[in-house]
Amino acid sequence: MDHTTTHQPTDIEKSAGILNVSSRSTSIENVSDPIASIPVPPKLRTWNQRIEELSGLEARGIKRVLTEERHAASRSAYAQMAMLWFSANISANNLAVGLLGPLLFGLGFTDSAMCAFGGILVGSAATAYMSIWGARSGNRTMIVLRYFMGYWPAKLPCLLNMILMIGYGTIDCIIGGQILSAVSGGSMSIVVGIVVVALISWVIAVFGMAIFQKYERYAWAPQLFALLILVGAAGKSFNASLQSTDLLTGEPLTGGPLTAARLSFFSLQLSVPVSWAATSSDFYVYYPENTKAWKTFSLTMMGLTSSFLLVNLIGIGLASGTFANPAWLAADEISSGALILAGYDGLGGFGKFCGVIIALGLINNNVPGTYASALGFQVLGRYPKMVPRYLWVCVIVLIYFVCAVAGRNNLFDILQNFVALMGYWVMIMVAIVLEEHFVFRRGKSFDWTAWEDKKVLPIGIAAFVAFLAGWAGAIIGMSQVWYIGPVAIKVGGVGADIGVWLGCAFAMVVFAPIRYWELKRYGR
Repeated sequence: MDHTTTHQPTDIEKSAGILNVSSRSTSIENVSDPIASIPVPPKLRTWNQRIEELSGLEARGIKRVLTEERHAASRSAYAQMAMLWFSANISANNLAVGLLGPLLFGLGFTDSAMCAFGGILVGSAATAYMSIWGARSGNRTMIVLRYFMGYWPAKLPCLLNMILMIGYGTIDCIIGGQILSAVSGGSMSIVVGIVVVALISWVIAVFGMAIFQKYERYAWAPQLFALLILVGAAGKSFNASLQSTDLLTGEPLTGGPLTAARLSFFSLQLSVPVSWAATSSDFYVYYPENTKAWKTFSLTMMGLTSSFLLVNLIGIGLASGTFANPAWLAADEISSGALILAGYDGLGGFGKFCGVIIALGLINNNVPGTYASALGFQVLGRYPKMVPRYLWVCVIVLIYFVCAVAGRNNLFDILQNFVALMGYWVMIMVAIVLEEHFVFRRGKSFDWTAWEDKKVLPIGIAAFVAFLAGWAGAIIGMSQVWYIGPVAIKVGGVGADIGVWLGCAFAMVVFAPIRYWELKRYGR
């Protein structure tokens, strides 16, 4: 069971790191640690210990944060919950998603804004719900998932989440590279800009939670400043009266085709904030165990919705302006980064300075995903768990750097296909957690100390089958450039992306009866 002593170490994360790597720890949870039985060469152990003793570096991996290792509660600490998500998401990659409403789906300003508003609310609520488990359990999101899906089935969402975070890292690097290249007038290549974004992200993510939280605490301010300047400079060219139009024929969008475009853009907007649901608990594990769930939910929701709404409305505004502003249209044909910079036209060198701030602001968005995906490697098994978190950060950054360089000229394709595709499984996962929590676990407690005990955790048969069934629903309901499902094609006569909704429905219907049988058969 959890320890209840009120002792507070002077440096939570450093002391936590020592507990994680030292064989002298007396924690109950360390007794059965399988890593202790794996021989590590003395030189490697010494080298690793020296690195982990660097000031400010978080050595802890996926190991549960005990009650006595948590931070004391304070107003500033709780405010940081909202500030973290606001800082991480007022970034150019989310602004670029807003561009897709008018430029890809042909939606007018009002249609795009309403779809963005609805999608952001639903996606943010799912992420805010998943965030409540961090302080309650002291476990990372993918560890918490073991209590709902079982030890082995939970590895599948973990692997998918790593792919998701690497994908977003790729997008961040590409857009950052595009903006920096546009600022330089083309003298700096996009690849050099990608290197800058990836390198700074790597440094912050390597040091971990302490540096990361401090960075996000202040990084929002210059971002917000640059975005407000963008609104002031470009707002006069936003076309709020833009109507939804078929981009091929130029005719107004009405009836079924309009409904299909709205559904697809709504689903895309939902997919972006919900992508954080698989990591949101990771950043709250140092909060007190008695942190109120409503407080965590509300502050997370506040940070997510305010940031996403702001940047998406700006993106929709920029996209609407391209239909009447030839300079913006020409910039958009170069890259979305060039379009963002074109919004600062008329401000001279100051506009380019703001463009640099926008580009570097992508680091705010990149670091949380890099941090979380590195932890994902450790969740996959005992041998990956041996490798320190900071080394997995190096691997993650290298992967998305290579992907960004390779895909730097295909950003819109990546945004349209990758973001929506990844949103399917996250919502399926959230649906399973919700059903397990409110139907089968209602009023029951969790033994959070048993996070690696396969004899206590659920078998996961119901969750695994439901997850696969959810994917079947998503496949028949998805609408992508390379594939349109048989159900999706019937929506509006032209096809719409309803994969998220069919995936959730299939998963929840299949999960309930199998979970009931599983509990009767195995009792856990």
